[in-house]
Amino acid sequence: MTDRIAIVGIDVGATTTSAGLVTRDGEILAFAQTPTRTTGGGTPVDIVLALVSELTARARGRGIALAGIGVGLPGLVDAEKGMMIYAVNHVPEFAHLPLADLLRDSTGLTTFVDNDVNVLALGGHRFGAGRGADSLVMLAIGTGVGGAVIIGDTLVRGHAGCAGEFGHFPIDPRGPLCRCGNRGCLNAWAAGTSVAERGRERAVAAPRSTLMDLAGGDPNEITAELVFRAASAGDAAAGDIVAEACHALGVALGAIMSGINPEVIVITGGVAESLMPLAGEIRRHAARFALPQAVASTTIHLVPGDKRRTVLGGAALFLYEVDRRRTPLESRRA
Repeated sequence: MTDRIAIVGIDVGATTTSAGLVTRDGEILAFAQTPTRTTGGGTPVDIVLALVSELTARARGRGIALAGIGVGLPGLVDAEKGMMIYAVNHVPEFAHLPLADLLRDSTGLTTFVDNDVNVLALGGHRFGAGRGADSLVMLAIGTGVGGAVIIGDTLVRGHAGCAGEFGHFPIDPRGPLCRCGNRGCLNAWAAGTSVAERGRERAVAAPRSTLMDLAGGDPNEITAELVFRAASAGDAAAGDIVAEACHALGVALGAIMSGINPEVIVITGGVAESLMPLAGEIRRHAARFALPQAVASTTIHLVPGDKRRTVLGGAALFLYEVDRRRTPLESRRA
C-alpha cells in the first residue's frame, strides 16, 4: 500500500478546464488543462471525463492512491444532488446532469460538485490568502462576477444555492443590461465580458483612440485587459469604463463589509491582475460605502487568477464535504 494519497481537483471555466492531483496539504503533484470546448465535437462533459481519466492514469503510474474528486462548475449547483441546476449560459451541457454520480460510477471514487466560486473560496480558506480567517468573502471577477461566503468553518450556500451571488448586486438600476435580465448589476459594470463589450462600443464611436490602436484597428480584438491598458495609457473612454468598474466594485465591497463584516475579502479571477494597480482606488471607493468599523476590520487581498491554483479548490471541496458529512476518506490504489 502506498502512503501517497491525492485528490482530483477540477475547475470548469467558461473557456478553460483545469484538473490536478492535490495532496491533503495542498501540494499539486500533477496538473493538466484544456479548452472547455474543443473542435471536432468535444463537449465540456467529455473534457472533464477525459481529464479525470488522464489524471487517474498519471496517478497509477506514480503509485499515488486517489481519495476522491472535487469539481467546481460555473453556475448554480445543488451540492446535495451533485449537479448544476442553472448554467448562466457558460456551460449549459452540465445543467441537470448528475455529474457527481456520473464520475462516481465511472471511477469508483466519492465525488462532490459545487459552484466554482464556492470551490475557489474553500481553496482560499484552506490553502490560500484566507487561510485561518474567521470569515471570508471571495469575489471572482472573470468572464462574469461570482462570489462566495465562508463563516467560521462553514460555506454559506443559502436556501436555494444563491448565497454569494454578488455579481448581481444592483449597483444602478439605470445601468447596463446584465445577462440575468436586470439592469445595473455589478456584473454589468465589472465583469471581463462587460468591460470588453463597453470598450468595443466606445472604440467604434471613437475610431481614432488609443484603445482602437491597441486593438490594431479591429474592435473585435478588444478585451478587458486591453481596456485597462488603454486606460493606463490615458485613453479617456477606456478610463471612464475602468473608473465605473472600480466605483461599482467599491459599492459592492462596501455592502459586503457592512452587511457581512468578514475578516478577509479576496478578489481574484482573470480581471484581478488588471485591477491590482487600482487597489488603492478600489479601497477608497469601498470605504465611502461602508461603516468605518467594518472598513477597519476587513482586510482586502487582490490575488491574480491562476488556473493552476484553482484545482486546489476541488481538493478543498472534497475535504470539506468529507468532514461535513463525517464520512471516512475513501481511497483506492489508482
